[in-house]
Amino acid sequence: MDLFKGKSFDFVKNRKLFYTIAALLILIGVISIIFQGFNFGIDFAGGTLLQIKFAEPVSTEAVRNILASLNLGRSTIQNLAEDEFVVRMERIEPESIKEILTSFRAKLAGLELLREETVGPVIGESLKKMAIYALFIAFLGIILYITIRFEFKYSIVSMLALMHDCLIVIGLFSLLQKEITVSIIAAILTIVGYSLNNSIVVLDRLRENIKLKTRETFENLINLSINQSLSRTINTSLTTILPILAIYFLGGSILSDFALALLIGMIAGTYSSIFLASPLLLEWNKIFKVEQRGINKRAKKTDKE
Repeated sequence: MDLFKGKSFDFVKNRKLFYTIAALLILIGVISIIFQGFNFGIDFAGGTLLQIKFAEPVSTEAVRNILASLNLGRSTIQNLAEDEFVVRMERIEPESIKEILTSFRAKLAGLELLREETVGPVIGESLKKMAIYALFIAFLGIILYITIRFEFKYSIVSMLALMHDCLIVIGLFSLLQKEITVSIIAAILTIVGYSLNNSIVVLDRLRENIKLKTRETFENLINLSINQSLSRTINTSLTTILPILAIYFLGGSILSDFALALLIGMIAGTYSSIFLASPLLLEWNKIFKVEQRGINKRAKKTDKE
């Protein structure tokens, strides 16, 4: 399965193109976040959610008219299929939910309640804070681990690559106005772990090559390391994406957004592991002018040995 055996791609030469693509994708997401914001689910926004299904196709207008007759005309209605809807409304009591369902059953045929959730605003705000804390602790732990296991500069470039992956996912969810729920936060944390693993494999190969090939330039070492681990990275990504696609297409509407977040995150993580992490390390060396000092130090060590 060595798909790229004998190949030698010049990733360093085209790194500015890769940076530009990543920056444009992030910029589109950031603009969407600024102007559209997020579509927070019941978990974070609070309120009541009903997922209902009818025995035959029903128009969104018909559902809205029934809700309007119950003074719930401002509810958000998401059409999952011709006969299936998700209705989000302000927090209401269980008796009111029964009244809504009774109205639907009286005017539309074959109602089936698939999901019912009610979350208060206090709980929603608490979950938002916990989600932010979870992401912060994850990133902090990653920085500490990589600094101890490798070097501080490795942790910085890995963190930038992970931030790219997360921004791509949340930007896309803002752009498409997909629900941000607790399961999406879980997907983002999964993506962080997956992408970090891919980046570490490439960076670890780079560290090995730095020790073995003492007279090579840093640019050549980066290209060599990425090419040596390219087949592994692509194969891992493909085998991971296949079950995610199965969940997306066969897992039903409840799992589709979770699978979409994983799918986009895996693609973004593969991109950042190959095209961003190691090239960013080159930028670090150039900024702090450590590249030539490192080459000279390795060459002197080899000559001494």
